[in-house]
Amino acid sequence: QVQLVESGGGLVQAGGSLRLSCAASGSIFSFNNMGWYRQAPGKQRELVARIISDGSTVYLDSVQGRFTISRDNAKRTVDLQMNSLKPEDTAVYYCNVNYGAGYANWGQGTQVTVSS
Repeated sequence: QVQLVESGGGLVQAGGSLRLSCAASGSIFSFNNMGWYRQAPGKQRELVARIISDGSTVYLDSVQGRFTISRDNAKRTVDLQMNSLKPEDTAVYYCNVNYGAGYANWGQGTQVTVSS
């Protein structure tokens, strides 16, 4: 019902910036939560940032002030602007959306690598 395609990952030096984008397609046109998670090797997947339908946001403490999440409901996109990147931000980043009565979908993931 929902397909998510992520883009924008890559290799960047510490202190640099990247912008991740996630575009949704399919038969669902309204989402509750839209967010980004990440998973580093050997670690559990963790929530990086979430934006609710009313525009309110939640951030992982370690990215607060460096990352900004935004969404465009008309385009069905959610973006993550990542500034002042650190090597510890290296991970596979996954887009996630929630809709209806508890349904959720994940993107395929995009690699972000920050070199020191």
